[in-house]
Amino acid sequence: MNYSHIFQLEGRVAIVTGSGRGIGKAIALGLADAGCDIVVAARTEAEIKATSSEIEGKGRRSLAIPTDVRQSEQIATLIRRTENELGKVDILVNNAGGSFAVSTLDMNEGGWDAILRENLKSVFLCCKEAGGIMKKQGCGCIINIASIAGIRSYSFNAAYGAAKAGIINFTKTLAVDLAPYHIRVNAIAPGFIETEGLSKLLEGDNEFRSSIMRRIPYGKLGRPDDIVGAVIYLSSDASEYVTGQTIVIDGGMTSI
Repeated sequence: MNYSHIFQLEGRVAIVTGSGRGIGKAIALGLADAGCDIVVAARTEAEIKATSSEIEGKGRRSLAIPTDVRQSEQIATLIRRTENELGKVDILVNNAGGSFAVSTLDMNEGGWDAILRENLKSVFLCCKEAGGIMKKQGCGCIINIASIAGIRSYSFNAAYGAAKAGIINFTKTLAVDLAPYHIRVNAIAPGFIETEGLSKLLEGDNEFRSSIMRRIPYGKLGRPDDIVGAVIYLSSDASEYVTGQTIVIDGGMTSI
């Protein structure tokens, strides 16, 4: 039997937050290749327009909607425009987030609150808005991008680790809450992925880079494209019976 059809996403509409660059852009382009029309959302308008243009070049419909996922009113606009202009919301990928390096005792209250708002509260707000549409539709798929920082200790930024751990737990809870409406909710926890943000963090610090590499059994950093296959799987009928789960993509780092 040929199972390739169960990975097809023709005619589905996906929203990908933080998709102007890095992992989010790779996810948006990958979902477009799999057949989705894509709503590209992030704060930097020039970046999301560029991503959207690439998607349209693949023959898919695309909207570029500037969105700060820390602001509930902007999220509401994102979801409303998607439904009004593309007709539905089949897939939501909560990828937007960010961090900075700071020791736990040097982090102030404002920094802690900012990291949790950007990385955890934003996921709740996006899920709440999109979940309402999906509930009305009687189907949908939500994928939250967590991190191995939420699975193990993360001294680079304790608030970021706490936020990503919160996403993993929230994913489980939301999966149970939305299962009666045939809405699946899963998470992906990437390890160290070679993005612009990571490159800046590692820039000029060969010792730091070497220490990370020694902890990755597979012997190399991940690429944004390494996340795409899991997103397509979790978005498609191939994962019809999968919900509340977290897929770790880290080159074996958390297996040590």
